[in-house]
Amino acid sequence: MTFEGIEGSGKSTHARRLAARLRAAGHTVTETREPGGTPAGVALRRLLLGADAVPLTPWAEVFLYCADRSQHVADVIRPALAAGHVVVSDRFSESTIAYQGYGRGLDLATVRMLDAQARDGTAPGLTFVLDCPVADGLARAHARSGARPPDRFEREEVAFHERVRAGFRALAAAEPDRFRVLDGTRALDALEDEIVAETERRLGTRR
Repeated sequence: MTFEGIEGSGKSTHARRLAARLRAAGHTVTETREPGGTPAGVALRRLLLGADAVPLTPWAEVFLYCADRSQHVADVIRPALAAGHVVVSDRFSESTIAYQGYGRGLDLATVRMLDAQARDGTAPGLTFVLDCPVADGLARAHARSGARPPDRFEREEVAFHERVRAGFRALAAAEPDRFRVLDGTRALDALEDEIVAETERRLGTRR
């Protein structure tokens, strides 16, 4: 299962919380993220999001994110699934489609094709989109950054983030059986309980 959302939406927090709850319930969980879920991904994350990140064209972003995803699927996700683990990933394919397709305005069909090649048939069974107003998300993102410089996407204009948010909502509307769009401004514990309940329903477990 995957967690998606704009900057500061709470997806990373809830991915960690869900992984902890599932482990407490007796599941073996592989918790991972994009970019950065593999050693190659760590290097790509620095290039994409680090303090020393250099300017990139929108298509260069797509290719780098897809390179990260290809390695991530091969090295982490598929072996974990084969071993019977529950995989919880902070970002996956929808982030590339929302950020580079909707946000950057790149051709969606081409972005989808590149993503499909990168994930090679691997797809999440459940995707949570943590949705919140852009102003709220950016305020959270800037507050958590502290003294570090804002990353490549935190520096983007509000209109970019509005397009990304709209992209996530469009993706969710197109696949209602897989996606759950949740209000990221709700209290953490109440939202966590809803996420855990939906996950357990999908996994066929009982609380």
